[in-house]
Parts: sequence; structure tokens; C-alpha cells
Amino acid sequence: MDRTVASGSNSHNSKLSSAADMKTFLRKAKKKFEEKWTRSLSPKIAKTDDFEPIKTVGTGHFGRVVFAQHKPTKKYFALKILEKSKVMSSNQLQHVKNEKKILQCVHFPFLVTLKFNFKDNANLYMALDFVPGGEMFSHLQTFRKFNETMARFYTAQVVLSFEYLHYLGIIYRDLKPENLLLDSKGYLKLTDFGFAKKIDSRRTWTRCGTTEYLAPEVVLRKGYSYSVDWWTVGILLYEMTNGQPPFRDKNPDDVYTKIIAGKISFPTHMSRTLRNLISELLKIDVTKRLGSKSSGVDEVKRHPFFHNIDWMTMLQKKYPAPIIPKLNGPIDTSNFPDYDEVPLIYSRSELYCNEFEDF
Repeated sequence: MDRTVASGSNSHNSKLSSAADMKTFLRKAKKKFEEKWTRSLSPKIAKTDDFEPIKTVGTGHFGRVVFAQHKPTKKYFALKILEKSKVMSSNQLQHVKNEKKILQCVHFPFLVTLKFNFKDNANLYMALDFVPGGEMFSHLQTFRKFNETMARFYTAQVVLSFEYLHYLGIIYRDLKPENLLLDSKGYLKLTDFGFAKKIDSRRTWTRCGTTEYLAPEVVLRKGYSYSVDWWTVGILLYEMTNGQPPFRDKNPDDVYTKIIAGKISFPTHMSRTLRNLISELLKIDVTKRLGSKSSGVDEVKRHPFFHNIDWMTMLQKKYPAPIIPKLNGPIDTSNFPDYDEVPLIYSRSELYCNEFEDF
């Protein structure tokens, strides 16, 4: 009996200590972030000719991501290339500026790091960490669905990432398996900050994100805040453990209708604890949604689904990862799908020089 009580007491004290350590970490992180945010940051000097493109590892609406070598240092990066003309025609100018500035200022174990940003006449470039394990989406397709232990491991890292970003006043708005990369040790790196925005205590109204992951308040074009990120955690958890998101249809408008209705069908293999967590994260009423109440992220972290997670241990990457990507050296791109290679867009004169003057 005494051993049981002592063990429980030590566990409780350990969690209190972990929470205090996390608060200390966040305060220091915010100070560093704000020092960078308030001053004008110059990009590390680089130009297009400094990089040798090797293989496309991702594509998007405005450009592509290329595995490339930085010739002066011989190091390898994921080079995100955005066509200025597509950015402008899609009204994404402010989103691109937000992404660049946020990535210049954040630093967290589960977020990609921006190493260089530069431009030429036709394109914008952001050189990021190359994360060799590929997208979670690909691994999820291989497994069809993750078991709850795997889902807990990955979700805990997303929770910590959102705790960090929200503490800095940043909303992410585009969580999905395609934006979660696995590093060489099997831990996550959150990438693609194209919809991220610093909002502090304000609200924002833009409808952006991935259709199946949009929160009801986004669909209805209501003002919203960090609550939408917690909604996406619920969608991600459901997709990881069921192989597909809870609200889906071929017609986007029908997806929106299902999101607003908020009726969730749970498969029988999901534990009661998992079903409860997803239900609490997918509350239509923002004031009742887990993560959006007065206790914020602490209530998410205290949920029984995470009962055996020590959050500082996770932050320090000391848990064994459930998937260790197969890698054959530092330049292995085999965990990414093959894409058709296309030549870079060039222009003899500088396009949109005023709009991208500070990039």
C-alpha cells in the first residue's frame, strides 16, 4: 500500500514539475521570439545559383518543394519555390509574407526551421530543413490506420507545437497529415506555414485551410481564434485512427454541411477515452471546445487519453518512436513520392518588385 501511494505521489509531483518546466521553457521561448519579431530580420545571404536542385519532393498551388544542395556549404535543404505570379493571382501575398516572417522567428523541436530566404525575378525561395522521413500521410496510407499508442505519440507533439505557437500569439490553420513530416528518428516536424498568422488576442475571419479540416466557425465565416487549431487536432486524431476524416464528401459544400451539423460516427474499435477526446475537441460551441476554455491547453494535456505522457520527456524526444523511417544515407529521398520535374520559371525583368521588396 505504501509503495502505491508513494508511486502515485511521485507521479503527481513529476507532472507538476514537468508543467513548471514547460512554463519556464515557453517564457524563454517567447522572449527570444519577440526579440526577433520586433526587429527587421535580414535573410541569410543566398541566391538561386547557390543551390543545385536534385528532386522535387512536394508540389502545391503556388510552386513546389525541391530537395537541393547548397553548393557553398555542401548541405542539403528542402527548397520551397513559389512563383510570384501565382502568389499574386491567388491573392496570397500577405500569407507568403506571414509565412516567411513567422518561420524566421520560431524555433521549436517539432517545427521546420528556415535557413535562407531569397528571391529572383520570377520566384521566391525558402530553404528549410530537409526532413527525410516523408509525410505522415504516406505512412498512414501504408498502415491504413494507426493504433491508439501511435496516434497518442504523434498527437502529443502536435499539442506541444500548438501550445508553443499559441503562446507566441500564432494561429496555424492548416493541420493535416500532409503537413506533418517524420524526421530520421521518427519524430514530427510541422511544415507549411502558408496559412499561419500572428493574431495575439485578436480574431481573424479568413476562410483558409483544408476542406475536411475546417472548423464550423471558419465555414460560417465567423470571427475565430486559436479554437480552430484545436478542432483540427480532433480531425487529425480521427483520421489517424480511422484512416479517413469524420466529415467527407465528393462535394465540398456537402462537407461544409456535415461540419456545421457536427454529427460524428465513431467506429467500434476506438476506445471510450479516444472517442471522448475527439468529441471534446470537435465541439461546435467554441466555448465548450477542449483547448478553448479558460484552462486552455492544460485541459487538453490533462485528458485521460494522455495519462501516461510526460510532456517534457516528449519535448526532449526521449520516447521511442513507433515508426523509424528507412533511410539510406543523408540524401535519401525515397520516402517521398515521385513527381514530374519541370523547369524553373524565369523572367528577364523583376516581377512585382514593390510587392516583394522586403522578402
